Amino acid sequence: MNKLEAHIKFPISIDSNSGALAAEHDYDAYVKQLMKQVLLTNQGERVNRPDFGCGLRQMVFMPLNEATSSLTQVTIYQALEKWIGSLIIVNEVEVKSQESTLYIEINYTIRSRGEKRYLNLEVNY
Repeated sequence: MNKLEAHIKFPISIDSNSGALAAEHDYDAYVKQLMKQVLLTNQGERVNRPDFGCGLRQMVFMPLNEATSSLTQVTIYQALEKWIGSLIIVNEVEVKSQESTLYIEINYTIRSRGEKRYLNLEVNY
């Protein structure tokens, strides 16, 4: 990616110096932001894309067992593949739960660079 290229930063904010949308110049950080958007958005939350998202926050309330963990892994994999599969390859998803918190570890590869990366996420209510 060209150093001058920038993407919209998430969460969306205004740059106080320029008055324009804040930009993200680090491509790795941009991809992680996209992943978090997919994972933390509940289906039905976006008006023009009601099927967008994964709904991880709702999964915190599911029973803690092996079946739920497997279902969550598959749901994460499918959502990332569907919405940002052109940017990343999901290699492995690991989900652990403890009390009201989901601990998620995602091993992925950035397609354009062939670089392996990790995203660790805690989801709780």
